[in-house]
Amino acid sequence: MSLSLSEKKSLNLWTIWMTALAVAIIWAAFLVRDVLLLVYMSGLLAIGFSPIVRLIERQRALPVGTRRFPRWLAILVLYLFIIGVLVGIGFVVVPPIVDQARQLWGAVPDMYDKAQTFLIQKGLLTEPLTMQEAVARAPVSKSGDAVNTVFGAIAGVVGGLFGLLTILILTFYLLVEADDLRGTLLRLFPADRRSRVAAVSRDITVKVSAWLVGQLALGAIIGSSSALGLWLIGVPFFYVLALISGIGELIPVVGPILSAIPAIAVAASISFKTVLFVIIFFVVQQQFENHILVPKVMARQVGVSAVTVIVSLLIGGKLLGIVGAILAVPTAAILQVVFTELTSHDD
Repeated sequence: MSLSLSEKKSLNLWTIWMTALAVAIIWAAFLVRDVLLLVYMSGLLAIGFSPIVRLIERQRALPVGTRRFPRWLAILVLYLFIIGVLVGIGFVVVPPIVDQARQLWGAVPDMYDKAQTFLIQKGLLTEPLTMQEAVARAPVSKSGDAVNTVFGAIAGVVGGLFGLLTILILTFYLLVEADDLRGTLLRLFPADRRSRVAAVSRDITVKVSAWLVGQLALGAIIGSSSALGLWLIGVPFFYVLALISGIGELIPVVGPILSAIPAIAVAASISFKTVLFVIIFFVVQQQFENHILVPKVMARQVGVSAVTVIVSLLIGGKLLGIVGAILAVPTAAILQVVFTELTSHDD
C-alpha cells in the first residue's frame, strides 16, 4: 500500500521533529550530566538500601506493638545504625590510629632526612634541601601557582563533601517515595507486562544490594590483610596505613595504587629491603584483588561473571574515570537483568 503525497510529507515532518527532539534531549542530558550522575548514584543507593528499609519497616513499633514503622522512620533507623557502626568502629580503631598518626607526624622530619640521604647516595639528588625548599620547587600546573593548587584541592574536597551530602539527602527521599515511583514506572507499561517488570525490578534490587555488601566486604578484607602484612614486614603505623588501604579499596583501579604510596614512603624511612618487601606485598595483593578477589566476590554476591566484572571495570574507568569504575559492576548487573528479560521467551 503506497502512501499519498500528503501522508509522505506528514511522515517526513514527524521524523524531522522526532529527530530534533531526540537531539535536544541528548544535548540537554549532556549539559546536566553531573546532575544525572548524582541522581543515578542516589538511585543505586536507594535500590541497595530498600530491602533493609523494608525489613525495618515490617517491625512493630514500640510501645504500641500494633503499628509498623513509618517509612521515613525506618530510613532514619538505617542511617543512625550506619552512623552508630562507624562510631563504634571509630572508638575501637581511632585511638591507636591517632597515636600512630601522631608518632608518624613526629617522625616525618627524620624520614625526610633519611629519604633525602638515600637519594643523594644514589645520585638522584645533587644537594640536600629543606622541606620548605622542596615544597617551593614542587611542580605545579603552568596556569597557576602553589596557592591556586592548594585552593583547587580545597575546592575539590568541599565539592566532594557537598556531592556526598546531596546523594545522601536524595537517597533518603527516593526511599521515602519508592512505592509511588515504582507504581508510576509500572503504569508506563501495558497491564499484561507489569508483573514481569515488577519481577525485573525485584531482581535488580537484589543484585544492587548484593553489590553494596560486596564492596564493604572487599574493603574489610583488604584493610585486614594490609594490617597483617605490614605488621609482619615490620612497618610502623600499620593501623593508619591499613585504614588507608581499606578505604582505597572502595575506589576501583587507582584506589589500591594510591593507598600503597604512604606505606612505601614509611618503609623508605627504615631500609631499602623494607621498601622492596612492601612493594612486593602490595603488588601481590593487588594482583590477587584484581584477578581473583574482586571477580569472585562480585560473581558470588552480584551474580555476574568474572569476565563481565573485569570488562565493566575497564569500560567504566575509561568512560567516567574513578566514578565510572565504582558504578561499573552494579550497572553491569542491571543491564544483565534487563538483557535476560528482553531475550527471554514466553513459554
